[in-house]
Amino acid sequence: MQAIAVVGTKKSGKTTITENLIRELMKRGYKVAAIKHIPEPDFTIDTAGKDTWRYAQAGAKTVISVAANEIATIEKTTTSNVSLEKLLKKCRGNDVVFIEGLKNLVASKKKILKIVVAKSQTEATNALETYQPILAFSGPYATENLGFQVPYADGLKNPEKLADIIENTLLKK
Repeated sequence: MQAIAVVGTKKSGKTTITENLIRELMKRGYKVAAIKHIPEPDFTIDTAGKDTWRYAQAGAKTVISVAANEIATIEKTTTSNVSLEKLLKKCRGNDVVFIEGLKNLVASKKKILKIVVAKSQTEATNALETYQPILAFSGPYATENLGFQVPYADGLKNPEKLADIIENTLLKK
């Protein structure tokens, strides 16, 4: 399984690029997983008043809901010291997993390639110092004329080109 982090500032297009890449790689026959960091401190995936929420309120540390087309596992735990490795284990059986957010965890991980979504030259230049290795630049700011050794592909308008970079670099069917 290959892990790719999609990093950038707020409102740069990270979610749309990740969504486009998932769709494109699925069309090509790959199994894709995604990990999304949600920074809001009081956010819950569970819905107040629903049975699963009630089980958690009663003290269950793990709640699994089984519906016609999905299985959801809700683990009630602190995430302040969750490891990236533990999260990636939950994605076993996939060819590629995209990680959006968690930039502090992924920044120094050499085994995780990064797609940097940049809105400006400053963001792109700073990313070269912060994130290694970088697989590609993407997003609203085209880095093609900056002389970087890293390719640029607009995952917002042309996700196929960005998926080609991923496929040719990491995924060998």
